[in-house]
Amino acid sequence: MGMIDLHCHILPELDDGARSIGDSVAMARQAHEDGIEAICATPHIRHDHDVHIPEIATRVARLQSTLDAEGIPVRILPGGELAETAARALTPEELCCVSLGRAGAGSETELGAGAGSQTELGGGACGWVLLEPAPGPLSDGLTEVVEHLGALGARVIVAHPERHAPVDLEQRLRSFVEQGCLIQWTAEFVALAQDDDLVLRYAGDGLVHLLASDAHSSLAGRPVRLAAGFDRLREACPEPWVQWMAETAPRAIVAGESVEPPW
Repeated sequence: MGMIDLHCHILPELDDGARSIGDSVAMARQAHEDGIEAICATPHIRHDHDVHIPEIATRVARLQSTLDAEGIPVRILPGGELAETAARALTPEELCCVSLGRAGAGSETELGAGAGSQTELGGGACGWVLLEPAPGPLSDGLTEVVEHLGALGARVIVAHPERHAPVDLEQRLRSFVEQGCLIQWTAEFVALAQDDDLVLRYAGDGLVHLLASDAHSSLAGRPVRLAAGFDRLREACPEPWVQWMAETAPRAIVAGESVEPPW
């Protein structure tokens, strides 16, 4: 089974991601070379980007058609990167539309543990939402937004905490885990980690659940690659943990299923 990239700005000419359809195609080729089978397109849902949520599914389908015509065997799945600062403004229907792999309640995906599963989470039908912390250190505001989204039936993946590290980062991460969140770190950040970097200790302590590329372009910045990050984690975690992070958890997420770490 291939990997799933749960956080990637691959949709062209939309936010600060792929600059053109050619850039998107190049990103998909990069992903395929790395062993990535599917990518959740996660445009920014926040005030400084003019992303119309109802259009995401159509844009995903358009890009998929292009990749199919190019013979690139990578699936594009719907999603969004929901900003902490914008989360309270979304309706439950909009929240479902930006859930990873779901395109709204009742949608099906060809991937996942139990493909096409319609499992609801906590009584809701939205699935998993990728939540971008507000600029600056992780704060109580993010905790409150997680509670708000949970009340609407969504489960939360906290994106790239390495960019929002407060003094009490470990305590904050454990608090989010207690709320039922999963923690997504940037694959390149983990791949480049030194032996004494905190992220490797956090991985061994069960505070790393997912890796994603958060790639924005094939022309510059982070690549659409995950494998090197998982290879680095193998030096800090048991192999079954890494397999769960790389395959089991992402497939369950895009299928809308409940996810529990094995440790």
